[in-house]
Amino acid sequence: MIDFEDRLDEESKAVLEMIPESLLDLSDIPAARVAVAGLMEAMFASAPEIPGVDVEDHMAPGMPGDPDVMVRVYTPSGLEGPAPALYWIHGGGMVLGDVAMDDLRCKGVALEMGCVVASVEYRLAPEHPHPAPIEDCYAGLKWFAGNAGSLNVDTGRIAIGGASAGGGLAAALALLARDRNEVEICFQQLIYPMLDDRNITHASHYVQHPKVWNRTANVIGWSSLLGKPAGSDDVSPYASPARAEDLSNLPPAFIIVGELDLFVDEDIDYAQRLTQAGVPVELHVFPGAFHGSDLMVPTSENSQRWATIQREALHQALHS
Repeated sequence: MIDFEDRLDEESKAVLEMIPESLLDLSDIPAARVAVAGLMEAMFASAPEIPGVDVEDHMAPGMPGDPDVMVRVYTPSGLEGPAPALYWIHGGGMVLGDVAMDDLRCKGVALEMGCVVASVEYRLAPEHPHPAPIEDCYAGLKWFAGNAGSLNVDTGRIAIGGASAGGGLAAALALLARDRNEVEICFQQLIYPMLDDRNITHASHYVQHPKVWNRTANVIGWSSLLGKPAGSDDVSPYASPARAEDLSNLPPAFIIVGELDLFVDEDIDYAQRLTQAGVPVELHVFPGAFHGSDLMVPTSENSQRWATIQREALHQALHS
């Protein structure tokens, strides 16, 4: 059994000390949304602005019977195209977060990669359970690819990606895009993706720390998305990608996760199953890293190496 606290470096311990234990208390989801939004606002207040990126919000038609979906597009000023693109999905355990929380990330990727980035504002559970979130993500992707000409995007080089719940939705989106056969995806970048509602792995039991994404929060997040208890029968693979029986003919995948992450076991298993299905996979498991540590402790040596590997993999996928 890995002892979570003993595996943390001193910088990580200091950062976690400053986080209130109530931050991830999902017994009151509206209050948790306010708390997370406040934390994000405080972080952005001290972050340097990223110039040279044009940002524009668009409304994509929703799937039949669904509302329109906001897609925020980030384009480096003066970008010559058609250019590669990343379609990004924010995290938040299926119940938290919004496009704005990843503004700096998306601007940075657009500028550094010389690509167009689109970020989708999907509906959140529990108010909007499955399939609302994934259908919003698909509607936004379909609009993005369909308007590639006016957005200066190369339709043959559209990657998808996301972190945490966004990583899980990106994995589900790859499955849905394969099965509907309307949009071509060249690559899926899955950052500690939330893949399996069943919570039956070793890691899903031992990560109980109240200041990181833990088992209690994860069960609430999944149950909110599914509209029934996590681990129930008859769960769609478009909600919980680990449930998919067929992982063949999916785009190449990059998966990165920390050894102290609740999702480490399910992410390793998904990577192995992708490989067995003939899908090219690059998998990284970082020692001493916990869920979100790359963002919470960005100056650590571990996080710096993480960022370099993640950045290089995306660059290769978009520009090779």
